[in-house]
Amino acid sequence: MARIAGVDLPNDKTAEIGLTRIYGIGHSSAKRICEQAKVPGQTRVKNLTEEQLNNLRRIIEDEFKVEGMLRSEITMNIKRLLDIGCYRGLRHRRGLPVRGQRTRTNARTRKGPRRTVAGKKK
Repeated sequence: MARIAGVDLPNDKTAEIGLTRIYGIGHSSAKRICEQAKVPGQTRVKNLTEEQLNNLRRIIEDEFKVEGMLRSEITMNIKRLLDIGCYRGLRHRRGLPVRGQRTRTNARTRKGPRRTVAGKKK
């Protein structure tokens, strides 16, 4: 089992798809990494040579922020928004959508399950 950036890549997947298991690498980044490392993207992870794995590791290490470093950077960015008290920071603090989505309906993922409010009597 290949291990890159602290993540075990699944043996049965192709190299491009396997790289997307690493936090911070999506499909387009994985494709570009495979091209730079001169690894055919359709090669299975179990068939990669040690030299190809080392090339992939080196490129990811040099050119990408992945896993822990990326998570900590994102957390620090959100913390900065909270500290300066900007609008986006307030939305993060209240657990509401940050990017202008409507909240009258929808937004259940951010707001959580519905809390029923008792109807007033007439």
